[in-house]
Amino acid sequence: MKKIILLLSLIVLIGCKSKKTALETEKKKEIKFEKLALTAVDAGLKNKAYELGKRILMTCNTSKFKPFNETEATSSVIANITLEKLSKTCTRYRQFYGDFKDIQLVEIFKDYQNNNIVFRYKALYTKKVANKELRVYMNEENKISAIKSMDWKDSF
Repeated sequence: MKKIILLLSLIVLIGCKSKKTALETEKKKEIKFEKLALTAVDAGLKNKAYELGKRILMTCNTSKFKPFNETEATSSVIANITLEKLSKTCTRYRQFYGDFKDIQLVEIFKDYQNNNIVFRYKALYTKKVANKELRVYMNEENKISAIKSMDWKDSF
């Protein structure tokens, strides 16, 4: 009888512990993005994201693009970012926003679904009507896993 009671209490204890872990995992899944302090991310990683993001937008001014290599970006990004695609986008951007000046880091987020760090930059152009955003997604290997340009919104 004592053995049965001991065995049942052990099973209940293990069951409670696994439920707690499952609840914690579910909570993390619910939190898709977490805003990080600008100082919480390594300066080297911030600098790399800045340089790679700026390289893409500088193509609009120079019409020259140095393709990403395997240490800078994932193979899907390398395949999708070509001079031809950038040229089409740049033609439209230069017409509406003027020449590209610089990007300014505004926020950094941690993406728990894909385990990426998202750098959110405000793109600065010569025309004052320009209100664009550049998001640089860096994966665990510190490579660009995605890059998006969109209209600026104050909220992520």
